[in-house]
Amino acid sequence: MDTVDAIVVGAGPNGLAAAVTLARAGLSVRVYERAATIGGGARTAELTLPGFLHDVCSAVHPLGIASKFFRDFELDSRIRLVQPEVAYGHPLDGGRAGIAYPSLDQTAQGLGIDGPAWRRMLHPLASRWSELVSYTGGSLLRVPESPFAVAAFGLRVLEQGSPLWSQRFESDVAPAMMSGVAAHSILPLPGLAPAAAGLLLATLAHGVGWPIPVGGSQSIVQSMADDLLARGGEIVTQTEITSLDELPPSRAVLLDVSPKALLSIAGDRVPRRYARALSRFRYGNAVAKLDLALSQPVPWTNVELRRAGTVHVGGTHAQIARAEAIVASGKHSSKPYVLVSQPSVVDDSRAPEGKHVLWAYTHVPRGSDVDQTETIIGQVERFAPGFRDTILSHAGRTAVGEEQMNPNYVGGDISSGAATLGQLVRRPTLSLYPWQTPMTGVYLCSQSTPPGPGVNGSAGWHAARRALAVEFGIRKAPYLGL
Repeated sequence: MDTVDAIVVGAGPNGLAAAVTLARAGLSVRVYERAATIGGGARTAELTLPGFLHDVCSAVHPLGIASKFFRDFELDSRIRLVQPEVAYGHPLDGGRAGIAYPSLDQTAQGLGIDGPAWRRMLHPLASRWSELVSYTGGSLLRVPESPFAVAAFGLRVLEQGSPLWSQRFESDVAPAMMSGVAAHSILPLPGLAPAAAGLLLATLAHGVGWPIPVGGSQSIVQSMADDLLARGGEIVTQTEITSLDELPPSRAVLLDVSPKALLSIAGDRVPRRYARALSRFRYGNAVAKLDLALSQPVPWTNVELRRAGTVHVGGTHAQIARAEAIVASGKHSSKPYVLVSQPSVVDDSRAPEGKHVLWAYTHVPRGSDVDQTETIIGQVERFAPGFRDTILSHAGRTAVGEEQMNPNYVGGDISSGAATLGQLVRRPTLSLYPWQTPMTGVYLCSQSTPPGPGVNGSAGWHAARRALAVEFGIRKAPYLGL
């Protein structure tokens, strides 16, 4: 049987980030992927009609230019990332909306009486976004390099994660905007973990923007694949690895899989104590997704939303909190939070001339097999009357379908593990190096490890650097740029 220095199982963003890092260090690397195409949750495909390109899962990528891995990889010089004029918007009944521009000052001006409070909350974070991302992009057990930035962030997390979360504001628009970004966490509101997620996303909106990759998220993973192949790496698709025994000899194996899959693939090799720890890892609630081909842009009542790359649909912060509480109780909300992405607002390569694509998902209980198509359409129609008439075709996927598409999304959990505060620290175990398993040469590099959810490449990068140090004695991080 042939041998290679390192093997990566899973060609998602983290698996490819790991493979690139290892190959850049001069190792021979082979990647195995169960699907016919690479990318995991960062794939793009024609899901509705010919010529309409839809992102399979991730669509908007602030961490594509903010994460340490992608900055070192110089992703923004390899692919074209375009910035919508509005990073994200939040419609309210009656035609009102909260608008988050890339400019913090412009956003504050639009918030009127709450503008100064919004600016005071986010300016200390947005002005030091790189220091903040440096800390949140790895194990939270580390001592932060910039204690001031982390302390400022922590104080705001305590505020926004408590019942006082809207007390600094006087109107209902700014609190709704914060609930919209916090709800990305798929957790009940308010809470410390949702507050952290929301504040980080809001910070990046004003620090680096929320860019959209031209041609779809597939361009991100393809840039990594091209770099890997240029350095002699291999990618083997349509090959599912069900046991470590199926792999050729190597000095390191990096698994871009869930803890559940790791237990299955490693079998009896997993030490009992570590197996118990992995079995305690909790998966969160899920999403049901809807992709739509449209005859024209979404007719949002508030015209400024028509320039937004992302729209958080769900109403006031109290309405969104109620919807998320219903999901947390194991039920489906009739008026749920809906996350909407409009890539064709800035990328006309996504659809035939004059046409548009829309990406949307809503939160549902883990393991749900309920089709949410009509519920999602109804919520968008609430803030964009006539939206239904623009739909040419649609393709829906339940939470069960999400796991079938990507087994890392256990029960439809696209975060690959509940992103609670405890599980952000203990992900999947409490360790300074959680990417390293007790098995010699075996590493976990999925988003079930720090820093958690998102297309940032960081989990793969950290796992690869640890493998380089432990298995190959290479402690200097390899150069990743062009």
